[in-house]
Amino acid sequence: MRQLVGAEDPLQRSRLLAGLGSPWGPNRVQPIEKYFYFFMMLPVYILIVCSNCTIISLIVIHKNLHEPMYIFIAGLLINSVLFSTNIYPKLLTDFLSKEQVISIQACLFQILVFYSFSCSEFLLLAAMSYDRYVSICKPLQYAIIMRKTVVFILLGLAWIVPVCHLVVPVVGNVKSELCSFTLNGIFCNNSLNYLFCAGSKALLTFGLVTLFNIVILPMLFVIFTYVKILLVVYKSCREVRRKAAQTCLPHLLVLINYSCLMTYDIIIIRLESNFSKTARFVMTLQMIMYNPLCNPIIYGLKMTEIYKHLKKLLYKGRLFVIGRPTHKTK
Repeated sequence: MRQLVGAEDPLQRSRLLAGLGSPWGPNRVQPIEKYFYFFMMLPVYILIVCSNCTIISLIVIHKNLHEPMYIFIAGLLINSVLFSTNIYPKLLTDFLSKEQVISIQACLFQILVFYSFSCSEFLLLAAMSYDRYVSICKPLQYAIIMRKTVVFILLGLAWIVPVCHLVVPVVGNVKSELCSFTLNGIFCNNSLNYLFCAGSKALLTFGLVTLFNIVILPMLFVIFTYVKILLVVYKSCREVRRKAAQTCLPHLLVLINYSCLMTYDIIIIRLESNFSKTARFVMTLQMIMYNPLCNPIIYGLKMTEIYKHLKKLLYKGRLFVIGRPTHKTK
């Protein structure tokens, strides 16, 4: 739970007393519980950074992974690291602080970054589905369509477009007056909008347009491309179906996982009063933990080429730990 304190004091109006996100409220959290949360979340953040960066490094180092599909995977994993870095450092600091305070401006910035990277995930998955569509449905044109320039333009748009959409409502709320100073949650999200004295219909409309443009449209596009892929694969031989399953299944798993987690965010905000603090806490933790942890596991184990290089890396690491000389691998 987060509280905005001191509405009567102009200096206090820009301060947010951020609770620890405990299901029992910030005033009831005992010191031992603070340390429990800290030592639970710190390894998670380290694991997220290390696992994602390992797969990214493998893609960068090995030239046979310098293909559009793997470049998009690297972009998706970079997105996961940046998404987590927006949440975890502040959250870990709050766990060890006596007073968890963040300015409203910083809270709005966290909202901007959180939803920008969340929407970027959908756009990156849409780009990946397009890559698979061209590869399977138009294989003879693949090299012409999916040039490196096109790939990097799609990557750039996936990160730039959400920021351009979301910066307008965020900036529009910077000077809005707050009537309530209690915000539930372990980080800043759209529930902050319920604390403003007067809602803006223009900002609400713009928010719905943004949701349609950078969440719903990409999801519809992904569904369309995979329907086309399934129709082509269904008529193909077993080998083509096997290769399509190897490359498309991880993307679909990530899309389904992330869609469910974003649905959690909407449910938490819309039905906030009907949710117990424990349920809200658990669902929020899933939202910031599950996908960043699962992405490198899914792509590391399901993508054959990445898995080969990962297995070699783990084998060399094992030999290094036990002190045996490593053998050069072809």
